[in-house]
Amino acid sequence: MNGLLRRCEERATAVLPTLPPHERAVVEAELAALRTVTDTDTDTGTGTDAGTDLRPAPADPLTELRALARAVPERLYRDSAQVLRRMHEIAGSGNLESCLSSLGIVRACFDLGLVPAGRAGARAEQGDPVLVVGRGHIAPAFYAEHYVRGQFPFLPLTALHHGLTGVVHRDLGFSHTMRYSLGVGVAQAVSRAWELTRRGSDTKVVCLAGDGELQEGSTFEALRFAHDAGLRNLVLVVDANGKGIEPLAKPLNRDYLAAYTREVTEVGGTAPEVGDALAKLLEGEGPAVLVCRTRKGAHSFKPPAAPGAPPAKASFATTAGAALSAHLAETGRSAAVFTADMAARFGLAAGPPYTNVGLAETIGVGLTLSLPEDTLKVVATDAMYYMDSLSMLTEATTGVRNLLLLAGRNWAAWGGAHNAFNLLGLVLGARVYEPVTSAELDACLRHQHARPETAHVVSMVDARYDRPDWGCERDVDGAVWVVPPGPDRRRAVVTFGYAGVLVDAVNRDGEVAHLHCAALDPRLTAAQVAALRSFDRLLTVEYNGVQGGFGERLRARHLLDATVHGVRGDIATLVHDRQLAVHGMDPASLRELLTGGDRTGEVAACAGARA
Repeated sequence: MNGLLRRCEERATAVLPTLPPHERAVVEAELAALRTVTDTDTDTGTGTDAGTDLRPAPADPLTELRALARAVPERLYRDSAQVLRRMHEIAGSGNLESCLSSLGIVRACFDLGLVPAGRAGARAEQGDPVLVVGRGHIAPAFYAEHYVRGQFPFLPLTALHHGLTGVVHRDLGFSHTMRYSLGVGVAQAVSRAWELTRRGSDTKVVCLAGDGELQEGSTFEALRFAHDAGLRNLVLVVDANGKGIEPLAKPLNRDYLAAYTREVTEVGGTAPEVGDALAKLLEGEGPAVLVCRTRKGAHSFKPPAAPGAPPAKASFATTAGAALSAHLAETGRSAAVFTADMAARFGLAAGPPYTNVGLAETIGVGLTLSLPEDTLKVVATDAMYYMDSLSMLTEATTGVRNLLLLAGRNWAAWGGAHNAFNLLGLVLGARVYEPVTSAELDACLRHQHARPETAHVVSMVDARYDRPDWGCERDVDGAVWVVPPGPDRRRAVVTFGYAGVLVDAVNRDGEVAHLHCAALDPRLTAAQVAALRSFDRLLTVEYNGVQGGFGERLRARHLLDATVHGVRGDIATLVHDRQLAVHGMDPASLRELLTGGDRTGEVAACAGARA
């Protein structure tokens, strides 16, 4: 069985008791079929043999999904909008409104044959249009449409974000995908259109994008290049709903699009309207733009809380706004706050006035460059986006005083902020912190105030947890013993930021000495270093990539014989809790790491209970 289906099987089995009877019956039938069906025609998707397992590689996820859909052909729903809602209700989160906004466009792409119908990665027929999905988080809309057309089973749809990725992926038929940042899709489409033109092909390239996405600097550059290169095979389809995460400051600028393309057509967002207009544009010469007027509700889907359920814990990242307000009131400082459409993530409604630059994170940094020297410049965006702004960050870090970057993250990897400032920090002395309490966050703000010449990056973890009663607020560059050394403690662990919370949760018995740091590059005292050298076994744990990171710096600076534990691979497209398990940051993995295998039975029991 393919790895995707195996992950989906685990999730589907777990949620099975919560499903209504009609869904439960179909999922149970599909679970049984997983062990009795194989696909014997990987190209046409025809022919199944009973009594054998779904064959492993070289069968790919699309092939296996379609084999399972044929084995259990019953369709629970005929409307993909209903399917989308059920997927998000079962997952408990997601971008339902974004998917519904683009659903008419997605249906039109199916109707026109733009969505690959064969094996993932298979070559398109000569001249077939190439589809690039820049608005990558609308992948569930494609899954839902696959389902109602009999090409997907229901089982993986119960595993959205828990096995079935919430964004477009090559393994599921999207030959060209966004990676980390919005705006990449338009550049990919222009790249493919340019290469086809260079080879003498008139194959059309269709790119799906959103009006918020078009605020990215890379999309402006890509469209200008398409115009200057004389591309005639590019069709840009824009979901114009007037919203990113927040409402856009102004509607999509049609005049700008018209200046760089041969034709701009505007229609409603239903499948027939989009399909008719897109078919005509595919017959003509480009570059052309199809603007689809759609509607979008609240950005993130959350199911209603159960009656009597306690209020959900607030994410730590959302405390940033109130902390900024309190800091500015106390110090009397003036501030300019820019966010890349992420005010809600940082709780900026409770903070000082802010400017939403949309999804153009580069300009958010650029707008800080000529502000008054004593103004606190705050840039709040997703940690993964910082690599897009690396050249601008270099300019700002070398020439701007009072620069504070709030880097929001909820994956078990730091992303761009960590990588960029590993480089910039070596040359320019930038400081990076990850507070886990309000007191530590306040200490970071005070530290920046005292050192306006040094850029400060504050990683705001987008996770919900009970705030610990320990922290580095007295010396944010130093360290604090959560569990102090003692004669009965021969093992120690040093943690950075949120990893300290995760380790503390499995070290409540105090068996392992625990030193916590809020700084990525902490300055330990001679006594602390001597204590760490005295232990029989020393670990460092960080909730981000280890290469050139926290633990490796400690080893190099203090010549400590420490085992470094953190993320060594790429992030996975999974929800937070499952992300931790993938990278060995879940409770069972951390407990086994701390005890050195002394409690393997206990760890196995925990893992079994979690599964």
